[in-house]
Amino acid sequence: MPGHKNERTAEDIRREIIATMKEIKDPRVAERMLTVVRVNVSSDCSYAKVYVSDLQGIDGAKEACKVLNNVQGLFRKELGRKLHLRKAPELKFIADDSVEYGMKIFKELDELNRKESGNE
Repeated sequence: MPGHKNERTAEDIRREIIATMKEIKDPRVAERMLTVVRVNVSSDCSYAKVYVSDLQGIDGAKEACKVLNNVQGLFRKELGRKLHLRKAPELKFIADDSVEYGMKIFKELDELNRKESGNE
């Protein structure tokens, strides 16, 4: 059963990062539709990669990640306080385009369904 603790910790970190992101007033973060896709935590829980996606595209996610990496101290402080961690992991925010890609596939499938229903 190795890895279950890391999975639980990663999910807890994800949940708290989403809650803390709502408190950031920077317009590059506050005005975007950001989603934390997943969190990968190292085996000793000292590092965490946070994958962030933006519904408006990968460029918006990259810009938001720059801001989030600059204020990672706020996230670490909140994680340590809320999750009662001995040492909060060092966070690295990485832009991810999986939500945008998923929306593209959804639109293509919807378009195919419309064509099929139109042919019948």
